[in-house]
Amino acid sequence: MAIKDIKAFSDKARADAALGEQLKTCQKVRELLALARDSGFPIDEVELYPPNEPQFTEDQFSERLCKALLRV
Repeated sequence: MAIKDIKAFSDKARADAALGEQLKTCQKVRELLALARDSGFPIDEVELYPPNEPQFTEDQFSERLCKALLRV
């Protein structure tokens, strides 16, 4: 999956309040991947990590996922 597809999932989660809330409740990467897959975005986990530029913002994730994926 390309970075643009991860960005599309992130954008959809920003636009759809219910999806955004579900994303924020994810505590583990596998939960995020399952949510993305269920929403029609089969994300490749490798594409989520640095050095790739993050496609999500801190306010979209739980604190745990922020630390794992955004390195904050």
